[in-house]
Amino acid sequence: MNKITNINNLFKENTFNIIAGPCAIETEKYLYKTAEFLHNNNIQFIRGGAYKLRTSPQSFQGLGEIGIHLLHDVANHFNLITVSEITSITEIEIMNNYIDVILVGTRNMYNYPLLKELSKLNKPIILKRGMSATVDEWLLAAKYVSNIDTNIVLCERGIRTFETCTRNTLDLASAVWVQQNSNYNVIIDPSHATGDSNLIIPMSLAAFGSGCNGLMIEIHPSPKKALSDGKQMLNFSQFSELLEKLHKMKCFLTT
Repeated sequence: MNKITNINNLFKENTFNIIAGPCAIETEKYLYKTAEFLHNNNIQFIRGGAYKLRTSPQSFQGLGEIGIHLLHDVANHFNLITVSEITSITEIEIMNNYIDVILVGTRNMYNYPLLKELSKLNKPIILKRGMSATVDEWLLAAKYVSNIDTNIVLCERGIRTFETCTRNTLDLASAVWVQQNSNYNVIIDPSHATGDSNLIIPMSLAAFGSGCNGLMIEIHPSPKKALSDGKQMLNFSQFSELLEKLHKMKCFLTT
């Protein structure tokens, strides 16, 4: 059963939630360590990919259904809310049964048949911006998922530009524009936007300072051993540093 039916009860004005977890679910041991760490730091959401759309066919493709069950069981143990990416219409049933919040990744923002099917579910959705999508295209894709704004959160994850020093270009200005000109809450994914763990903390603080509603961050007990995207994942010490800086920034802004 869903832990939440309306994601915007959590991502609402004057709140700042963090979704964190590994890029891909790899082992029960790593997932358990991550869930325990998040629970101890009062983080409500755990993310993890079971189905991975990878550019290279040689890259780790995820554990599939096994990963979904692992995420569901570990999250239940620590009373966390699960977030996982759907990659195909064929995955709808298992995601609907075992995942609290379904994530639509950048490659599927234009997958309108999938978005239409998701609109039939009573399920919170996070919709990532397509890697080359305009804001108008992003907002129209959101309308495919839901004609009401209360069950969907938008996620800015960087767009593809001519710049090569980062994996993508984090478009914070557009994220703020969407917040100002629509009823959607917007969160930021600095992990995919930058592709560099050294940039995650500064960009997270910028997202907080800009007034965005939250973050989606990839973390791992040992990023160097990760099977995918290790360069853009924070270890637990780095994530703790981020939480401390966010707390100090919040205290500064409210004094």
